[in-house]
Amino acid sequence: MSSTDAATLGKEAVRLGLISEDQLQDALIDLGDKTAPAVDLLRHLERKGQLTPWQASKLIKGDTDGYFLGGYRLLYRIAAGSFGRVYRADNPRTGEVVAMKVLRRKWSNDPRKIELFEREGKVGMAMRHPSIVSIILVSQDVVTGQYYIVMEFVEGGNLRDFLAIRKKLSPTESLRLLEETASGLEYALSMGLTHRDLKPTNILISATKSAKLVDFGLAEIAGGAKEEGGEIDRTVDYAGLEKATGAKAGDPRSDIYFLGCTFHEMLTGRPLLTPTKDARARMQRERYKVAELLNRDDPDLPPAVFDILARMVAFDPAERYQTYDQLLSAITLARTELEGGVPRKPTPEGPPTIYVVEGNLKLQDAFREKLKKAGYRVLIASDANRAAQRYSQQPFHGLIVDIGTAGEEGANAYMKVIREAQGRRLDCTGIVIINPDQEDIVHEIRTNEAGLILKRPVQMRQITDHLLNAIPVPSAE
Repeated sequence: MSSTDAATLGKEAVRLGLISEDQLQDALIDLGDKTAPAVDLLRHLERKGQLTPWQASKLIKGDTDGYFLGGYRLLYRIAAGSFGRVYRADNPRTGEVVAMKVLRRKWSNDPRKIELFEREGKVGMAMRHPSIVSIILVSQDVVTGQYYIVMEFVEGGNLRDFLAIRKKLSPTESLRLLEETASGLEYALSMGLTHRDLKPTNILISATKSAKLVDFGLAEIAGGAKEEGGEIDRTVDYAGLEKATGAKAGDPRSDIYFLGCTFHEMLTGRPLLTPTKDARARMQRERYKVAELLNRDDPDLPPAVFDILARMVAFDPAERYQTYDQLLSAITLARTELEGGVPRKPTPEGPPTIYVVEGNLKLQDAFREKLKKAGYRVLIASDANRAAQRYSQQPFHGLIVDIGTAGEEGANAYMKVIREAQGRRLDCTGIVIINPDQEDIVHEIRTNEAGLILKRPVQMRQITDHLLNAIPVPSAE
């Protein structure tokens, strides 16, 4: 229709319901010539905000459908993928601006795709959280038969676009966005939902710089299909991570891992996972050991921020935050620290508890007797790994590891617990006992400020005095 004049194309726009008759007549008067090229009318209507460039482009091509869906007027396309397209739209009757996700026509006859698409919409309608994009309606257009989801429109863009402009964000701003997304994920998990497709394009940044999650359940729907633009769905990465670590699909700690990767991108402007389109490479175990790539001395990563990031992207799911509550608590403390406050390290709940890793049965009895007499609750095991497992599930106040009987496994478990305590910003007093011939492993043991390394011979009084100074016991009334 490039040769059509302004008046003819204008009448078509009125017929299609894109503009009113009054708007057309005003535009023709402004142009001063009804026989002017149609493109002149379109540019005039665009300048006045009565047509969008996307609508004008369709009109000039002679397209007569695709402007309305379910009573909403499509304004322009926001995003497109293998599964659907997302448009900005409005309600002509109320002026309400929304986002509309439209299922591609090629899936309109696939019952499974339709079921998953509708389920995503219905599940989303039940979620109401400030950090999750609200879903208003899921339906099928009576005229075209197309399936669509109507969502809250977020004025702004996605995190990837935001970073393309800003390059990277400050630790304080990154922590705030992390806190908002983690809060949204915690809420979703309380409803039995994990995201399964966390990446910068699925975190929207509003005009007020707030984070909003979008596309819950999209990963399962897309099934790992290749998206337009050459990007492969994150589902492949989730499958690769869970295969490598033995985690079950849907484990919320997988979302925490990929949220950590996104957090790294906020902080540095660089992806932590090596980008590749090779699905086989994305299933390789070594690809996901990204925590080893982090540099604790990176000046862009303050210690509190580094600890959070390192724990989120730990390869072993047991070493990550086990709950969003743990993550949110760590974020709160880190933000306080960065803002110049002196965060008070919280102590674990319950009575003062000491966990002892000791392989000698007689020494187990001695520890039990002396520590209970001092007023502590005592947990004892010969298996060092049990201490680390217990701490992840229920933190204790102090840890004693006899490397003399527990060996290298004990040293590893000790460092694992102390590292987790630091990541969670919890107080945990550590004591390590070594034999005279084990000094070579001392430098490998990272202790916190309350840590103590004792070389045999050791007096039990040394241990109890140190513990009582670091972990006071409530005096009996």
